[in-house]
Amino acid sequence: MIINDHYLNRASQMASPNCDERPDPEDISLLVLHCISLPPEQFTGDYIDQLFCNRLNPDDHPYFKDIYQLRVSAHLLIRRDGDLRQYVAFNHRAWHAGVSEYHGRDRCNDFSIGIELEGSVKQDYTESQYQRLAGVCRVLLAEYPRLTRQRIVGHSDIAPCRKDDPGPLFDWERFLGLLG
Repeated sequence: MIINDHYLNRASQMASPNCDERPDPEDISLLVLHCISLPPEQFTGDYIDQLFCNRLNPDDHPYFKDIYQLRVSAHLLIRRDGDLRQYVAFNHRAWHAGVSEYHGRDRCNDFSIGIELEGSVKQDYTESQYQRLAGVCRVLLAEYPRLTRQRIVGHSDIAPCRKDDPGPLFDWERFLGLLG
């Protein structure tokens, strides 16, 4: 797996309009891990793609009526089977972190890459996801010199009063062991 012009060559590309220019494109210095399932606790269909690309139909599920107008994205999504999708080039700012702070610095979207894992805080992640995540992170760490193992965090670490993902069932020790 390689990065070419800020895109992963092994990721399916699905351009999200929910992004913009970074204030400093050289300042990619944080990886933020998230989880998402749409509808909640369900892992089939293309609803995540639709949400990130502003095509979610509010009539497809009652839950969608509250979220279909959100303008959010992530750089990457890792599905349960390890399938990899990229919505935003790494040199652009994806809208994944919201109100956030890391080590005294707010607006984490400005300097982070957001990786969504298809999942929930109530269910274990899959082996395929751990393997794919570790591989992706190794490539990102090699490509962007300001990223380090110590600067890989959960959404809950940068927005603790609002978010709890990737959740207590995300095995940080296992992931970091695979990362090497």
